[in-house]
Amino acid sequence: MRKLLFQVDGIAAYVDQVTPRIINLEKDNQELRSLIQGIKDTVESMVQRIKSVDSLQERVESLEMRVPYIAICPAKPEEPEQKLSKEKDDNEDIDLFDSDSEAKPAVIAKSNIILDVKPWDDETNMREMEKAVRKIQIDGLFWGTSKLVPLAFGIHKLQISCVVEDDKVSVDWLTEQIQDLEDYVQSVDIAAFNKV
Repeated sequence: MRKLLFQVDGIAAYVDQVTPRIINLEKDNQELRSLIQGIKDTVESMVQRIKSVDSLQERVESLEMRVPYIAICPAKPEEPEQKLSKEKDDNEDIDLFDSDSEAKPAVIAKSNIILDVKPWDDETNMREMEKAVRKIQIDGLFWGTSKLVPLAFGIHKLQISCVVEDDKVSVDWLTEQIQDLEDYVQSVDIAAFNKV
């Protein structure tokens, strides 16, 4: 009987030691649950933000397809002094009798082109490819904005806009020059072509 009482006293002492630990573990468990719930809420908020950014990007891309690309590469604005002197010259050039003695300035035909430049694979350095494309320079060629557009399997294509003077730059010549960048470029397609 004495042995049994000793064991009961030992169990009681053990329970007295374990009970505060259990209470502390339950408190820690509740704090962890609160922390995990906070993390879940933060992740959900971030997912919603990412979805709204993706939606916004889709809307921007949709607008880009509808808005003429001339807005991307506008002509350089004239300086105020040049504009004033040009207005004076314009006033002096008014021909009240409509004589044909002076030739009218020729209109420069321009085209706005959007090119899709496709790399060999997902390991192609797209920044270097864009630099190489922009190094193609000739009188009458003006590079505009560019963006990377996902294709598939982690591969992106470079979509780049440019304005060319039709009399100075051949579109075929331009696409051949880009195609000759064999280290980076697999193919070149014309995504859009508009007369300016």
